[in-house]
Amino acid sequence: MVSETRLPLTGIRVLDLSRLVAGNMLTVQLADFGAEVIKIEEPGRGDTLRHWRDDGLPLHWKVYGRNKKSVALDIKSDVGRKAVLRLASTAAVFIESNRPGVIERLGFGPEALWRENPRLIVVRISGWGQTGPYRDRPGFGSLVEAMSGFAAKNGFADKPPALPNMALADMVAGLYGVSAVLMALRDIEVNGGMGQMIDLSLLEPLFSFLSADAAVYRKTGRIPPRSGNRASITAPRNVYSAKDGGWIAISASTQDMTERLFAAIGRPELANDPRFVTNADRLLHVDELDAIIQEFVGARTARENLALFEACGVTAGPVYDVSQFLADPHVLERGIVIDYPDPEAGSVAMHNVVPRLSRTPGAVRNPAPRLGEHTAEILGALGFDENEIRRASQAERTDA
Repeated sequence: MVSETRLPLTGIRVLDLSRLVAGNMLTVQLADFGAEVIKIEEPGRGDTLRHWRDDGLPLHWKVYGRNKKSVALDIKSDVGRKAVLRLASTAAVFIESNRPGVIERLGFGPEALWRENPRLIVVRISGWGQTGPYRDRPGFGSLVEAMSGFAAKNGFADKPPALPNMALADMVAGLYGVSAVLMALRDIEVNGGMGQMIDLSLLEPLFSFLSADAAVYRKTGRIPPRSGNRASITAPRNVYSAKDGGWIAISASTQDMTERLFAAIGRPELANDPRFVTNADRLLHVDELDAIIQEFVGARTARENLALFEACGVTAGPVYDVSQFLADPHVLERGIVIDYPDPEAGSVAMHNVVPRLSRTPGAVRNPAPRLGEHTAEILGALGFDENEIRRASQAERTDA
């Protein structure tokens, strides 16, 4: 086990009642840097990530549950509610991801929590936010990715709008949540501030990632079309197939880089071709430009292309699948992926801690806990006796 003495969030207790991806993304970041993250989970069931299994193993949970503690607790019972409030009195952060109004009915609304702990930061994760006409709608990330404008601009022009094949909205919201928590903590620690509520929807963080689309539309009336792997503001930018079936990504988003690319493919005269002199010209003639680059790339293997472009200082790189990424020497040398010991799986490949801090780096210290693994330890420390603990977690299972 790695020492926590130099981890920057040591001493911060986080009470996590969230489920699914956004909350777990938020809290794994805090846990990696030393926060004590206590997952409050439904007895006998636990977090939904425990039920996403591959070859019988809950690998999603093992990656995003690392460094956390698990307390199985029936929060609808009297002793469960009492335990949550007592835990909240000892915590710095409280996180939930129910529809607006649910935790109020359970007795854990912000005002009730602040009566127990006036300095508590309450993070409320939802699809659409705590206010507005959609506040009570189900808020899965796929719906947000559709409504935000992401799907409409993602994919190819002659194909349907494309949803991401990952929990993008949840992941983005989770990262925003980390920064929000740290800002709120700083206000308390430096400015003497009090607790506050963080209204973290999935919708707004993802929309903020979609470039300047709103500004462009309001000023010009233009709606960005689906452009596949091309960029709407610079050219050339695409993926090109090599003769051995590999793919190369090229992004020449500055004038100097475009001219360097033209020289690398043996066509320096293209820099003076009226179709390609400026970025605006290249965008107008992008089909012709991509055809020229594709002809060059398609005559060589992926390795030959990459070696040439690297020698010429062209911004090009391989298109990898996960197996190729895991074998890349840069990934290996930097330890971007680690194989962490796990009592059930032997070891689990997972992303290393990000970002990298030079003086107080985070660390993967513990595997994801079994459901309810820390129930007796944590509730016992709060003064609950064995009978109360058993009643609060009577449906507890520890096999996930």
